[in-house]
Amino acid sequence: MKKFVLGVIVGLLIPAIGGYLYIKMGMMPVATASAPLPMEEKIAKMALRARMAKDPVQQSPVPADEPNLTQGAHVYVENCAFCHGFVGEKASFAAKGMFPLPPQLLSGDDMVTDDPPGKIYWKVENGIRLTGMPGFKDMLTPTQMWQVSQLLQHADKLPDPTKAALAKPAALPVAPPSPTPAAMQGKKPEKIGGKK
Repeated sequence: MKKFVLGVIVGLLIPAIGGYLYIKMGMMPVATASAPLPMEEKIAKMALRARMAKDPVQQSPVPADEPNLTQGAHVYVENCAFCHGFVGEKASFAAKGMFPLPPQLLSGDDMVTDDPPGKIYWKVENGIRLTGMPGFKDMLTPTQMWQVSQLLQHADKLPDPTKAALAKPAALPVAPPSPTPAAMQGKKPEKIGGKK
């Protein structure tokens, strides 16, 4: 019996020590371009679903009418579009550099129109750990979070004023890059003020 108990203890310790060393020795993939760990996505989704199931799905106190959807569009453009994109647009370069790739919530298969607004609200309010999705409860009011949740739930059937509010803003001109230290080699620095 002692050998059996000892075998169970050793059997539990070896994987735990191996996992610790795998992380401690820098072997665990942490860069966004690294291949995911086996079952990483499945485990993350299972954990998120289980956590969200603990909280009852709230009913929206904000109706899905045009004024609220349009206000939700303004909130989306200001806070969400950088990662989650605009209507008919591909993911931005910033979004493509994230792992996992943020869903493009206004296009194609990534839309969450089949989710109740309360489920979307939970994600907006709390964020999703290890995905880059922040929680907005300290940045937006509950009304704003409900408005953007209603917008995303109804993204496939928005009124024209709301669609107009979701239009991608014009790009700002980009200043040319400043010279790098390598490009300035051999040049004498200019004196500021005073005599040369």
